[in-house]
Amino acid sequence: MTVDSKIGVAAMTRCLKTLSDQTRLMMMKIFLEKEYCVCQLVDMFEMSQPAISQHLRKLKNAGFVNEDRRGQWRYYSINKSCPEFDTLQLLLHQIDQEDELLKHIKQKETQASCQ
Repeated sequence: MTVDSKIGVAAMTRCLKTLSDQTRLMMMKIFLEKEYCVCQLVDMFEMSQPAISQHLRKLKNAGFVNEDRRGQWRYYSINKSCPEFDTLQLLLHQIDQEDELLKHIKQKETQASCQ
């Protein structure tokens, strides 16, 4: 995989700062595969809804995720049109699919119960 688009130092710094949190990094890794509802993320990350929402707010403010509102529920997915997408993808693909934390998070995945 090669990075097709280049980003500036300020954008790279912002990108790395946002991803420096383990929870946000893991969220972005699973968003590469599909979208998730907040209720699923609460279960998967074993965190409170307000804590999950704070992480998602930071990812959304950085432009890394899309939010899709369906009634009172929010679904999040990776924003493939953000300028940093190629860089994000390159970084996220460096995380081993066999990583214990990633496997633990995915093991907790449930069907969205908020529909």
